Amino acid sequence: MITPQNSTNRGNAPRSGRKQTLDKDLEKITSVEYASRNVSRRLAAPGAAFLFLVAVTIFSAVSLIGQPTLVVAVAASVLAAYMAMNIGANDVTNNIGAAVGAKAFSLGLGLAIAAVCEVAGALIAGSPVVDTIANGILNVEMMASTAHFIWAMMAALLAAAIWINVATWIGAPISTTHAIVGGVSGAGIAAAGFGAVNWGVIAGITVSWIVSPLMGACVAIAMLAFIKRFIIYTPDKIVAARRWVPVLIGLMFGAFSAYLSIKLVPEPFVPDLPRAMLFGLLVAIAGWLISIPLVRRQSEGLENRNQSLRHLFRIPLIFSAALLSFAHGANDVANAVGPLAAIIESLNGAKLGSNQVVPAWELLIGGLGISFGLLLFGPKLINLVGKQITKLNPMRAYCVALSAAVTVIIASGIGTPVSSTHIAIGAVFGVGLYREWYIRHSRQRQDYLRMRAEDQQIGEIHEANSAETRRRYLVRRSHLLTIVAAWTVTVPVSAALAGILASIMFRLFI
Repeated sequence: MITPQNSTNRGNAPRSGRKQTLDKDLEKITSVEYASRNVSRRLAAPGAAFLFLVAVTIFSAVSLIGQPTLVVAVAASVLAAYMAMNIGANDVTNNIGAAVGAKAFSLGLGLAIAAVCEVAGALIAGSPVVDTIANGILNVEMMASTAHFIWAMMAALLAAAIWINVATWIGAPISTTHAIVGGVSGAGIAAAGFGAVNWGVIAGITVSWIVSPLMGACVAIAMLAFIKRFIIYTPDKIVAARRWVPVLIGLMFGAFSAYLSIKLVPEPFVPDLPRAMLFGLLVAIAGWLISIPLVRRQSEGLENRNQSLRHLFRIPLIFSAALLSFAHGANDVANAVGPLAAIIESLNGAKLGSNQVVPAWELLIGGLGISFGLLLFGPKLINLVGKQITKLNPMRAYCVALSAAVTVIIASGIGTPVSSTHIAIGAVFGVGLYREWYIRHSRQRQDYLRMRAEDQQIGEIHEANSAETRRRYLVRRSHLLTIVAAWTVTVPVSAALAGILASIMFRLFI
């Protein structure tokens, strides 16, 4: 006999089962919607990039109306835009990655600053440096025909862009200049043999693999050691900051002024190194004098702790990111627009290797492409450079930014070619490795922390924490190995890929 309670349970069982089934169905629908949103977000950036390339296609077609070989010219413009986007995704991260990682400003503000300054640098100062990158790498007189030169440049653009795209995907910041140099070299070899390549330029590139990161690391370490010695580990940080932060700000503006005068002033007005240094010194003195009252006013009411120092370095970091992005837009736009300019000039009947005025529309494609690449794909490497290699604060990020300008000036003085990408990454690693050494060996730091201990108990806790800190690594070695490996293979991989693509293009189109 069934009791009423059992009847109730049996009557409720189907309803409970239906409810559980309904819950499971709703969960499945929710999971599908969530997956759809994730897929949509992943496709948003590639979709926007595709629309940009479509816009470049239309824009270049309009700009090249009347060109007898319109299809080839438009294809070259699209390849240059694709190359520029990859430059923005990979290379520009070095300009703002350290500052974003130090939380001197947000990722959104950093992207906006870099995007605007990249376009400005390309349009305002990009023309003098876009003197056809092939002129310094290839002996163009050895080319069998203009058609061989044009398709060699097309292959170089495509190969370099593909390799930079792969490097960005695996999370390795590389030198885009090295990529295009490898691409042009490989395509030139495919077109005219090994004699077509200026091997002196390749030798200089090889030297810069080693020199650039080491110089960047040394300069950044020297800056950080100075800040630690004279500001951070002093009894009164605010007084020390009022004395030395204006000096560092003046040094920053002076270094960038000398750097920009060396890199961006068109020939024949390029100043020699002594005049550039004198110009930088005058700007440094002016920056120092102007920043003294500003730093004093900014430091009023701040507590005697490191957090206050971070506040004082925020504005200098914003300026350094803007200046680095401007200089990068002016210089590295040539990696995308240089081959494009060579192709357009050759299609118009210009003599191979001649330097022509670069049209503004070509510079605009390069500048906008760099900015779009940064906005759409740059955050991945920005986080790696700024956060994942080692922990950065505004003081350390300032040292990284300043090392780029100072190292280029030093390298110009001794005649050594360097890569700004390698300088920045070397500086980040140098800062992290120096911190490891400093924590383990600095007597000044230990004396300072012991002095700040208020009683024996805090001192014992501090000693225990110090022992634990000394056992920690502050730099991720896995990133170091990945990046060095990517640097090492950039030129040969892009050269091999360009050689293969050039051979295919020669068979198809010549």
